[in-house]
Amino acid sequence: MSAEKHVNWFALEKACARPGCPLCTIIAERSERYIDNMLFEHVSDRGFRALYREAGGFCTRHASRLESFRDGLAVAILGADILSDALPLLKKRKPRIYKGKCPACAETERIEKEFLGFLAGTEDASFTSFFTASEGLCLPHYRKMLSLVRRVPSWLEKFQIQRFDTLLVRSRDFIEFSAWGRQSDFEALSEQDKIVWKELARTLRGDNG
Repeated sequence: MSAEKHVNWFALEKACARPGCPLCTIIAERSERYIDNMLFEHVSDRGFRALYREAGGFCTRHASRLESFRDGLAVAILGADILSDALPLLKKRKPRIYKGKCPACAETERIEKEFLGFLAGTEDASFTSFFTASEGLCLPHYRKMLSLVRRVPSWLEKFQIQRFDTLLVRSRDFIEFSAWGRQSDFEALSEQDKIVWKELARTLRGDNG
């Protein structure tokens, strides 16, 4: 196994111990690190600044994270770039058309392809053991996997479909037992099944950082 695969293996193992989609967990952590490094290292990089301007800065989701970082100077420099680029056209009542991609979204896509490709090529029993003990991939990431790889390994396909089937049954039970007169049935549900709606929402939306 290559050094790169070892890194991905251990990253997934750590993420699988936490609630939610392991890939979403990895992306959230690495997106935070990417933005932090970008503010520290690339704010004076002309090439990066040009890409950033062409994208109109970060998308709304990633731009909202900028206020949580302490490097106000870097945020101000990048923001002034975007505003000074847009203002002349705004004064002519011509909105700037941005053709670039949010740099953080591009990094997210790179991470997704890397890890989904790794998952598609992994059959090791010790790996499948800890992965199938997790919540597995969210619906958006499993759909993306189907569109990116030629073959989903049988162990992963079986696990994901079974998990989605089980989640649907649990969600329907929650709905049915929430009806008036079914209090005893609802109380008989496990603590996890009493809040299955949270797991369902998490599985359907994903969280790509």
